[in-house]
Amino acid sequence: MVNTTNPLLISSTENPIALDAWIERITENYSVNDRQAIIDACSLTQAIHQTQSRASGETYLIHVVNVTDILAQLGLDTEVLVAALLHECVETKQLTLGEVERRFNPVVMQLVDGVARMRLIENLHEQSPPRVETENQTESLRKMLLAMAEDVRVVLIKLADRLHNMRVLRYLPVEKRRRMSRETLDLFAPLANRLGIWQIKWELEDLSLRYLEPDTYQNMAQLLDERRVDRENYIQTVMKILAEALQRTGIHAEVSGRPKHIYSIWRKMQRKGLTFNQIFDVRAVRVLVNTVSECYTALGIIHTKWQPIRGEFDDYIANPKSNNYQSLHTAVVGPEQKIFEVQIRTHEMHHHAELGIASHWRYKEEGSTLDKNFEKKISWLRQILQTGKEEEGDPSELLDRFKSEIIEDRVYVFSPTGQVIDLQQGSTPLDFAYSIHTQLGHCCRGAKINNRVVPLTYTLKNGDQVEILTSNEEKPSRDWLLTQAGYLKTSRARAKVRQWLKKQDLRQHISEGRVLLERVLRRLNIKNCNLEQLAQKFRFKSVDELLASLGRGDITTTQITATFNEQVFHTDSQIIPVIMESSRSKGGIYIKGVGGLLTQTARCCRPVPYDPIVGYITTGRGVVVHRRDCSNALRWQDEGNQRLIEVEWSEPLEEQNLVYPVDIEISAYDRIGLLRDICSIATSEKVNIITAHTYTNKMDNNVKMMFTLEVCNVEQLSRLLAKIDNLTNVMKVWRKN
Repeated sequence: MVNTTNPLLISSTENPIALDAWIERITENYSVNDRQAIIDACSLTQAIHQTQSRASGETYLIHVVNVTDILAQLGLDTEVLVAALLHECVETKQLTLGEVERRFNPVVMQLVDGVARMRLIENLHEQSPPRVETENQTESLRKMLLAMAEDVRVVLIKLADRLHNMRVLRYLPVEKRRRMSRETLDLFAPLANRLGIWQIKWELEDLSLRYLEPDTYQNMAQLLDERRVDRENYIQTVMKILAEALQRTGIHAEVSGRPKHIYSIWRKMQRKGLTFNQIFDVRAVRVLVNTVSECYTALGIIHTKWQPIRGEFDDYIANPKSNNYQSLHTAVVGPEQKIFEVQIRTHEMHHHAELGIASHWRYKEEGSTLDKNFEKKISWLRQILQTGKEEEGDPSELLDRFKSEIIEDRVYVFSPTGQVIDLQQGSTPLDFAYSIHTQLGHCCRGAKINNRVVPLTYTLKNGDQVEILTSNEEKPSRDWLLTQAGYLKTSRARAKVRQWLKKQDLRQHISEGRVLLERVLRRLNIKNCNLEQLAQKFRFKSVDELLASLGRGDITTTQITATFNEQVFHTDSQIIPVIMESSRSKGGIYIKGVGGLLTQTARCCRPVPYDPIVGYITTGRGVVVHRRDCSNALRWQDEGNQRLIEVEWSEPLEEQNLVYPVDIEISAYDRIGLLRDICSIATSEKVNIITAHTYTNKMDNNVKMMFTLEVCNVEQLSRLLAKIDNLTNVMKVWRKN
């Protein structure tokens, strides 16, 4: 683990000789010119920051020296160390980028500028910023990614900066400690992991847990400390036995104990539902050998000597992780019938595992070329930027892509040629196709997983072999963009589909947009839809512009459905307005009604939240609430019935977690498993089926199904209807009057 706890640094503000000693230590193997550049940067920083203190009580000088020391231990070059010493001077606006370039060189200036741009990452943990803010944030993010892709060393400086800030976090107020710890766990630690810098990743995770879950952290630390002596004695015994066994076979290996990381142990306990005593890698050793073949030979020796635990072997040499991590992991039953973990890797793999992308500069200084591994580690940055250039639609796409690349879990699958493809967890065969080549995605018509045909909505699993079935014609479907349909997970694939759709003929866009809108309205049984109002809602000048945008995929049917919740469609009525107070029906529905009156929903039309509604005063039953397009309500309105009153859904609806009954009807060709599939969709959407009636005409094999469901809102109902409509043999599904 990287460590800069050094008395020389703590006392440097009061004793200039300590700073000189630190410079002497980190520049021991540097050239005269490099050493002088670091001395000049220290002198400049000292002059600017000597008396300026941070919240921890230490000066800015102490901070930048600690950050630089972390980077020096990673083996980074002079330009990075100089930029690390100067980055706070520029961020506090006491030194300009022009002065940095003039005093040092353009590369140092670009590094310092890149670190300043990376301040944006501290705001990315917010889940749903406003659209205007997202647009501004996206442009800043694009600039930040460009700086990272042009010189990824800016990320290393930022990670070292955050690591030292986390080490002195105890001096900040509790709320700020928690906010910074959450940022670190959500973004900085995953970013370090994505770049393979495990030395920094582990410490960031442990420090975050310490402030987010202090009781858990202390408990875990105590459990590790209580058995530390026994565990260390046991590991020493295992190391001796293992070293002797390897030496007898002619393998020159370095065997050591593996340091324990509290966060990783805690996460494994949470993920697998295990107790501390059931965690295998609390006791662990690491074996470093010279070649890949010796890795597998050592594995055979270990499995011969001790019984392996089934299901606890991972070959990350043949199947590296997304950050190019390589190692063999196994768990065995060792002496005294105690289980321990073994990691086996070459010395080169170990350097990459600990230093990640930082190892590129260390090896570069030694004259080796590891550019291929380096390119793999930063290729995802360039892919995000490329997607951003191609995507001209939703500005949140770039933001989502960046978050998903560093935060979400990954899945590893094989192409037919055996190539390992790294995708986001939850990706589908279509995502796989677009990750291989854009044209392959456009021409995709089906997929085989492990030689078995599967739907395009199939969720890929680790180890799947994926084969894409294609046609000669490029024809992506607009349905692929529907989130509820489940065709695409990755932002890159969605951007490619949207880009293709934008190139199609305007008239075709309008036609296809009309089909999509009519399908939504038909499913939800919404009549007399005011398209002009809908177009104005989305700030389009005409209905054709709205339909073309929908047809191109710029807006989605999910967005259209959401507008029903906001009561966009109001019908003109002759109903006499009545001032009402909130009352609650026995069914738990909050409606603006006459205070104290009993309210209930009508069985004839079953309104759900945000449907346009009207109330009918009955004798003995209070106010019965109907949909405005209900045939009974329309008849009473035509008759000028004075019992009709104005009612509305009240504001607290979204907070109550209430459910509402709704009737739907399905027309289909009968088949085995149809009812099961419909019930499965309802279960996945967490929709309760109250009643179900089916009738099959044996003459033509047609089946009619009627269900009464409990839904939370129109969006949930729309998702459910869309998924049912996509089932094999289903001809039509709609909400009944």
